Amino acid sequence: MKKWKLLALCAIIAGFISSCQKDEVTNEALEQVKIEPTKAQLEKLHNMGVNTDNVTIEDFTFLDGSSAKHLVSGDITVPIADLNKYPELESRDDDSKQYRTPNLVSPPNRNIKILGYTGGGFALTPKMKTALSWAVFNYNVLPNTLNFTLSYGTNVAAADIVVYKIAGAAGGIAGFPTPAGKPYKWVRIRAGTDTYSTNVNEHVIGHEIGHCIGFRHQDWYNRQSCGYTGTLPAESTAIWIPGTPWSPNADSIMLACFGAGEDGELTPTDKTALNILY
Repeated sequence: MKKWKLLALCAIIAGFISSCQKDEVTNEALEQVKIEPTKAQLEKLHNMGVNTDNVTIEDFTFLDGSSAKHLVSGDITVPIADLNKYPELESRDDDSKQYRTPNLVSPPNRNIKILGYTGGGFALTPKMKTALSWAVFNYNVLPNTLNFTLSYGTNVAAADIVVYKIAGAAGGIAGFPTPAGKPYKWVRIRAGTDTYSTNVNEHVIGHEIGHCIGFRHQDWYNRQSCGYTGTLPAESTAIWIPGTPWSPNADSIMLACFGAGEDGELTPTDKTALNILY
């Protein structure tokens, strides 16, 4: 199966290879000013378990009118104002299966209201809306304490997670749960994702929602889904989820790169990890 890989996670290579992991967006309504991060900021990200290759500082203006500078690493953003509130990792286990961030969604915040945005140029396409409904269904059928309620509209203030469209090639960008135990709020899906099947859109949206509730990339340590073959970790350490055994097989919606043939479904490993965490 041929894959597409964006410049997000590594440079475009021969064939049709692409990934969903870098924000290359230029959008007047989401004006982004790129600044070099400091050494201290990079060290903090590394200690949090975030990849520090090609990190940028960008100004994001969100749909509720709020704006803030964020550190951007691949498809992950971390607000600079809250950077020191995020805990650091203490251990690693490269021989295990599924991984999470230090922050998770706390019990009071597990009834999660998801909004599919329908306003103006940021409105989800019909295909994206269908894909979002499928992705939410995949999470809701699991027997755990997370509960997602999906609606469509423009009332971002009432939502815990807002999924909307931005300019750019295929893929998305999101963040990790906040230090206060809330899911990350903004899931931005690039317009080019609509050129893929509804299943691929379901995969990309489900992947970014996974980050919002605490999932890391399953192949964070070697980026095998992106075609990397080296032995050095492609990202900083992540926290293994006990009960998800090691396997050399790539079998998660949380792989760093996606292919054009994705079915969008949570795998047994994903389901096990979610039910252990929540």
